[in-house]
Amino acid sequence: MDQEDLRHKLLSLVEEHHDLHTAIEAFSEDANGFDQLKIQRLKKRKLGLKDQISRLKAMMVPDIIA
Repeated sequence: MDQEDLRHKLLSLVEEHHDLHTAIEAFSEDANGFDQLKIQRLKKRKLGLKDQISRLKAMMVPDIIA
């Protein structure tokens, strides 16, 4: 992957992470008692996205030998 591909993938993952954050907040505030298992799955997916975002950011920064 070149830098442009990495940048597009990163933006996509950040957007999905933000959408999941918004959904989790909305479901958590729902007075109808939204399925806690579903919320846990969304949180797990969000955490996985965070890890992917971190890896992509690391790939975009060149190694610096100190």
